[in-house]
Amino acid sequence: MDGEPLVRWNWIRDHLGYLWDLLRDHAVISLVPVLLGLLIALPLGLLCTRFPRLYQPLAAVFNVVYALPSLAVFVVLIPYTGLATQATVMIPLTCYALAVLLPTTVDGLRAVPEPVRQAATALGYGPWRRLAAVELPAAVPYLMAGLRVAAVSSISLASVGALVGRGGLGYLFIDGFQRTFPTPIVAGIVLVAVLALVTDAVLLLARRLLAPWAVRDQAVGR
Repeated sequence: MDGEPLVRWNWIRDHLGYLWDLLRDHAVISLVPVLLGLLIALPLGLLCTRFPRLYQPLAAVFNVVYALPSLAVFVVLIPYTGLATQATVMIPLTCYALAVLLPTTVDGLRAVPEPVRQAATALGYGPWRRLAAVELPAAVPYLMAGLRVAAVSSISLASVGALVGRGGLGYLFIDGFQRTFPTPIVAGIVLVAVLALVTDAVLLLARRLLAPWAVRDQAVGR
């Protein structure tokens, strides 16, 4: 109605517990798929570096999946995973995360210079030790860059899951729209943005801790 404030602070104050529950659910359904995507992308990326012909077909498959509308994928999964379940939302989000993380994983593993690999082998490093001590640390900047993009994208896409009964903060958008009440919508937008900013800051800090040399190189313009 005309003259009413855009945000009713008393509604937010009275629903802090509800907002916290939605935020927590949103974090789970959006960030767990990114972690799962990373766990899948690492062995797939390693496989693609060992067998380069596999990379293009796998990347093409995940790119096609990434291009599919998220709501349509959620609806297709409902008969198999059920309505209002985490799996209905998290399976597509895992595939979307993979579409981002697979290329960055492959690029990171390929970024290790061949003389460095040969030097590690000459020092007696076996394939697994070389992977853990040389290749994965060198790939950290690429992996963290992919994780930042995948996490922010997943946090945004998870809101659509509210249309199939599991969307965390997405419920606020539906509630506000149905009641022509903007306060939940504004609260949802702010909380999604805050979750994305906090997640990105945590990943950026993790990158600084895990790959401090990359930060120094970037600072000097290398």
